[in-house]
Amino acid sequence: MSDHEHHSHHEHHHHADAGPRLIWALLLTLGFAAVEAVAGFWSGSLALLGDAGHMVTDSASLGLAAFAVWLARRPPSRRHTYGLGRVETLAALLNVMFMVLVVVGISVAAIHRFLEPTSINGEAVTLVAIVGLLINVGVAWLLMHGEQTMNTRGALLHVLGDLLGSVAALVAGAVIMFTGWTPIDPLLSLLICLLVLVSSLRLLREVLQALLEGVPAHLSVEQIGQALAAVPGVSSVHDLHIWTLSSNRIALSAHLLVDSFAKWPEVLAAAQHVLLHQGISHVTLQPEAAVHAVRWMSRTTDAGAVIDGDSAVKRENAK
Repeated sequence: MSDHEHHSHHEHHHHADAGPRLIWALLLTLGFAAVEAVAGFWSGSLALLGDAGHMVTDSASLGLAAFAVWLARRPPSRRHTYGLGRVETLAALLNVMFMVLVVVGISVAAIHRFLEPTSINGEAVTLVAIVGLLINVGVAWLLMHGEQTMNTRGALLHVLGDLLGSVAALVAGAVIMFTGWTPIDPLLSLLICLLVLVSSLRLLREVLQALLEGVPAHLSVEQIGQALAAVPGVSSVHDLHIWTLSSNRIALSAHLLVDSFAKWPEVLAAAQHVLLHQGISHVTLQPEAAVHAVRWMSRTTDAGAVIDGDSAVKRENAK
């Protein structure tokens, strides 16, 4: 009965909330970027110019994220049976790579400013930084209170980088205004670049894990395999695979050796219930006769992503 399989579809998360929030964030960010760029050139502040650069890249990232949300909402087709949800993951990858390039550019400019200091108008920097900080806080609030996907997190990463840049510009402007110590400007720029780079690399790791169809970091193949093997009527589990379809959509497929095909509907319902509690909604389970020879789970991949096709998790192992 290898052709007996079940697909449980909890369809795409609604992105109606994410789209408008991203568009409003785009308009706010792009509008103030022009103001901040002009003020940065006039005042001579690298922190202000760096923040304006961040906001320009934010605008591009927010536009990309909004476009990805629109594509992800398209229904599955004959050519894309899973839909286009993976587009959001690709958008997150592009945003992270773009952010790394921005960090490198600002760092190079900061080092150059250390070597060749210039005068900075502290009052203008402080005033513009205050307005920029308020704008960035508003945009961050919009994104943090919407749907959390890799795509929106990638866009939020840019916004948080801007927010920190506004704080750096504000502090730099105040220090220069009261002390005249201009090295604080490139120094804070380098500090913000370091913080943003750490966050970017963390998100990059998660995005690559999804694109390589690895198991999500919060799940364990061994634990899920044992939970399935513990379902009454299941003798063992093999060919267990778990991967990410899109930011909030996880898929699983497995072969279950069952004691009786007559009880398969009850076993299937119990297995689905177990997996749903793990946040796994797209499920393909294939029942097989328990007379097949199986052996203990021998190994997993280094990432724990896929149980070897010939191995199995026995029900006794879960007890």
